[in-house]
Amino acid sequence: MSAVLFALAAGAVIGLALGALGGGGSVLAVPALIYLLGFTPVAATTASLVVVGVTSATALSAHARDGHVRWRTGLLFAAAGTVPAMLGGALAGRLPAAVLTAAFAVVAAAAAVRMLRPRPASDTAVPVRPGRAAAAGAGLGAVTGVLGVGGGFLAVPALVSVLGMRMRDAVGTSLLVITVNSLAALAMRAGTADGLDWAVIAPFAGAAILGAWDGKRLAAKVSGSALQRTFGLVLLGVAAFMMVDAVL
Repeated sequence: MSAVLFALAAGAVIGLALGALGGGGSVLAVPALIYLLGFTPVAATTASLVVVGVTSATALSAHARDGHVRWRTGLLFAAAGTVPAMLGGALAGRLPAAVLTAAFAVVAAAAAVRMLRPRPASDTAVPVRPGRAAAAGAGLGAVTGVLGVGGGFLAVPALVSVLGMRMRDAVGTSLLVITVNSLAALAMRAGTADGLDWAVIAPFAGAAILGAWDGKRLAAKVSGSALQRTFGLVLLGVAAFMMVDAVL
């Protein structure tokens, strides 16, 4: 019973961040699954892809209804990351648990720093640079595949700075990219999904979906910078804890 309660609480927080910020919360899914729910690092990254993929797809529909998803650009960006996501998904099962945990801690720390730094506030579109867009999409796909994170904390800044997308469109479009990359990575992890505890993952995902809807409403009422700072500080603490755990 306590595992289900932990799953509900963690899922709600992750969904809240995904809905409000277009990313960042999903990177908390793996440590929550490992340290609160007892998953191994490989199982946690696989389960995270399930939770993140379903939650992102749900949040995507809400942003799409408001007209803040640039489908063509998002699909092109995601396409560049599909193969790296699949290769990363295949690689993850072969990495030692300590290596996977340490790599995740590094990425989580990078996400925290990114969230604590001010994001560009410009609402002016600039021309897309195809080469840089493909490189950014491929890098994002690889991170998603190996570590089981959606990569929204990387996708939103990339969509703004590399593709010149407006912030609100970047948040909605990042959810499309996350959904596609998560599905691609899961396709290469079918063998690692057999031993997952679906009695825990199901409430986790359900709470995340509900949290994503609340997150979208929260974003309209609370300062985005305040939300970013809060999640960034929490994430920085989680990253430090995971690095210590991997090293000791």
